[in-house]
Formats: sequence, C-alpha cells, structure tokens
Amino acid sequence: MMWFGTPNGLNSFSNDRWKTYTVREGLPSNDVNCMTEDFLGTLWIGTGKGLASFHSGRIRVQEQFPASLREPIFGIQKDRFGDLWIATANRVIRADPKKLLSGELTDGAVREYDIADGLPGTEGVKRSRSVVSDPFGQVWFSVSGALSVVDPARARARSVPALVHIEQISADGKWIDLQESIRIPANPQRVSFRYAALSLSVPERIRFRYRLEGFEEAWSEPVNAREVSYTNLPFGSYRFLVTASNSDGNWNSTDAGIRFEINRAYWQTWWFRLVSVLIIGLIVLLFVRLRLLQLTRQMNMRFEERLAERTRIAQELHDTLLQGFLSASMQLHVADDRLPNDSPAKPLVGRILQLMGRVIEEGRNAVKGLRYSNQEWRNLEGAFSHIQLEMSSASSTEFRIIVEGTARPLKSILRDEVYLIGREALVNAFRHSHSNSVEVEIDYGNNNLRVVVRDNGRGIDEFVLRSGREGHWGLSGMRERAERIGAKLKVMSRADAGTEIELTVPGRIAFEPSTPRGSQRWLSRLHQFRRDRTPKLKNEQHL
Repeated sequence: MMWFGTPNGLNSFSNDRWKTYTVREGLPSNDVNCMTEDFLGTLWIGTGKGLASFHSGRIRVQEQFPASLREPIFGIQKDRFGDLWIATANRVIRADPKKLLSGELTDGAVREYDIADGLPGTEGVKRSRSVVSDPFGQVWFSVSGALSVVDPARARARSVPALVHIEQISADGKWIDLQESIRIPANPQRVSFRYAALSLSVPERIRFRYRLEGFEEAWSEPVNAREVSYTNLPFGSYRFLVTASNSDGNWNSTDAGIRFEINRAYWQTWWFRLVSVLIIGLIVLLFVRLRLLQLTRQMNMRFEERLAERTRIAQELHDTLLQGFLSASMQLHVADDRLPNDSPAKPLVGRILQLMGRVIEEGRNAVKGLRYSNQEWRNLEGAFSHIQLEMSSASSTEFRIIVEGTARPLKSILRDEVYLIGREALVNAFRHSHSNSVEVEIDYGNNNLRVVVRDNGRGIDEFVLRSGREGHWGLSGMRERAERIGAKLKVMSRADAGTEIELTVPGRIAFEPSTPRGSQRWLSRLHQFRRDRTPKLKNEQHL
C-alpha cells in the first residue's frame, strides 16, 4: 500500500484502487504535510491542524493530545528507538507513539525542546522533508535560519531527578526557624513557603507541584513559581509537601515535607467557649429571673387590687344586703307569729321565710369566700376542709380529702384562685349534685399542681356543661379564673354518673421557688411585711 499526502487529503493506492481520506473520515485538516509509519504499523499523519494516526483501518485523533500536537505539523520522523520526532510551526517535540496511541500521556510521553536545549530556534520550516534520519541514527531538523541535529540515544538517557528542598517558612512576613518545632501564632493572615530544586540539566525547565495536608486533598497543577502562600488558615496541624520534575518532565518519586502547627486564639480554646456558654446561660437565667420577678410584681399588684375590691364588696354585702334580709326576716317572723294557725296566709309566709333563710345562707357563704385571704391557714387541704362545715345541707354527705406528694408552699395569689375554683366546685357538689360522697384530691407533682373534685351525684346535663345555665356563672367563672392564672380546667360529667372537675396548674406558676436556708428567714420577714400592708377585711359577726 502506498500513501500520498496532498493539500486535499490523504490518498492511498492498493490493489489497483485509490481511496481518499478527508476531515469527514476524521482528519484534523485536509492539508496533509508529512507522514511516517512506526514499528507497530501505525501511520502518523501531520496536517495543518495537528497530528492524527491511521490504525486498524480508521483515522484517530486523541482528545488528550496537548496543544503542541494540535499546531500545524511540518515534519515527522521515527528514530531507531521507535520515538517520533516532530517539527511544528513553533516547537520541536519527541513523543512516545505507544502512549500517544493509548491516550495515556503520563510524564515523559511528550517532550518539548527549545533554545535551552541547544536549538538555534524552534520555528519549523514547511519543506518536503523538514525532519529526516541519517544512516547513523541521528535526526536532522530544518528550523528557521538553521539546521539542527540530535542523537536520540543521548536524548533517551534518563536524567537525574531534581532534588527539591523547602528553604523557608514565613507567617505574616516573619521568617520562622526550621530547626525547631514549628508553631505559628494564632490567626495568621498569610503563611508562605519558599522552596527550590537542584537539576544540572536545564534548570529553567523544573516544575513544581505542592499540597498542604489538612487543607487540600489534591496536588496543585505544575508551576514554575518557587514560592506559594496560603491565607487565613484555621488553627490545627498541617504538613506542606512539594515535589519537582526535571528538564525531561520526570517527577521525583520522593517529596519534601515539613510539619507545622497553628496555635489557637484564646477565644478558640475549649475553656473560653465553656466560659462563654456559662456566661450566656447566666445572662439568660438572669433575664428570665428578672422577667419572672416583674410578672410576679404585676400579678401581686393586681391581686392587691382585687383583694381590696373583694373587701369592699364583702363589706357592702354585709352592711346592706345581708343586714336588710336579716331585718326583713326578723319582721316576717314576728308577722308569722301573729298570724292565726288557720290563716290562709300562714303557709305562704312560711315558704317565704324558708326562701329568705336560704338566700341569707348563700349570701353568708359568698362573704366567707371573699374573706378567704384573711384566714390564718395557708394550705389548700385546710381551706377545703372548712367548706362542708359552712354548708348545713352537706352535713350528711361523706367528704374526704386526699393529698398526694409532699405539700409545697403556693404563691399567695395562686392559692387564692385555686381555692376559689375548688370552693365553687365543692359548693356545687354539696348543693346541686344530690350525691352521698364528695372527694377532693390534691396532687403536689414535680411539674404541676393538680386539684380534682369528684362526686357520685346525678351529673350535669350535656347542654349545661357546654353552654352553661342562664343566670348561673359557676362553670364560666371557674374557666375564666383558670385561664387568668395560666391553668387548665377540665370538666367531665354524665347524667347519673357524677361529676369530676380537674384543675392543673404548672409548677413554675403555682409553687414558691425554693430558697437557701440562710435566706428563708429574710423572705419570711418580707412576706410578713407585705401581709401587714395588705388591706384586711373587718371581722364579721356570724349571721
């Protein structure tokens, strides 16, 4: 088979037949300048736009070819060792055909030569044969203005690897002694490394690659620079590595490395972070404490206002309404005594006297409820135990109080509200449920206070339970009080199955905060001072 390179493509003649290969068959360009066949039978083709190969019946151009093999190629020739010598428009190149064909362009696969290697120039000349091999195995190049020759045997001789060495390290412009353990002050703005390599063969061709372990995973691209800098490195341990290639592009198998450590700033130490967390926690705790004290002060002010209002209402009820009913009842008793026994008005007057007695008793109980804050006892079980004694209609009802957990002191304002809710539930149970058993359960839990009032009476109608009864405000009043103090009120009842009312108050709202023993006496004096300032209701005569 014969090959012919023309400006219009690559032509072959075999078995009396011609065939033409152009860019449609894979050539980089139709302008074919030169050709050569290597020892493996691959035809290498130099075109106006780079190098191509003809192998196994088709033309191939490797995508991995460097830019130097994509220039116009003016000459190509193989030497006695099988390497390809190529003259391009700007370069003189030696290449390994096996590596070019496989696409594995490792170190040394493509070697460029320039003036530093002894060439008078690197610009190729477009001639019919600009690169030839003589009988002695030498390769001749026709370059711009001169003729050059190279001995492939000497070019293939493996050069000594470049010896690389790290010379200096600096942190923010201050050089560091490499003889001791290297510790760099905290938060350096710039850390620089200066290195060098020794190569007796064209030292200008030395290339470097570097990597900072602990900061980078991959090696850098090959560079000529002999210094590299890193900015704003965080604290920690590092190892800087650098390697070099000689003039033939062969990389050293051993790396030069140096370890160093960047110190922590004081705000990066564990103790500083711990102290910061503690300080922030204390600030938050102090803020919460101050906020709770502010809320408590506001609640106490409202409590004192409500207490004064209740005192005024109780006094007015006692001095006007109850006294008026009592006077009317006494006069009606006198009139009843004077009526003959057979008088038609006698039964009517008796029923009126009974009604007035019931009204007076209810009024008395209301006044006692308003006077709650003036009682001497401070626990709920003691307060609830007196309610049955106040209800003459409840004397035959079995009544018991169950206390769960360890009793804890309650905040005064909460104690009032809880008592009034429980009192309303007990009064309703004694008066309206017609039960023979009423039970109060007080549970001092770790996280909440729970008060349950249950009876085995006739229960509450579902409509009344949901909407209330016109003219009666017991259930709605309990719900409003519970909502006002941040508690939850649950009412469960069925006809003929009894009623259960459950009040749950969060512990942080209900209980007094625990205090050291040394401050208990001081706090007791403070509470006593506040009680002395609280308006007190005058003692009333039992009606």
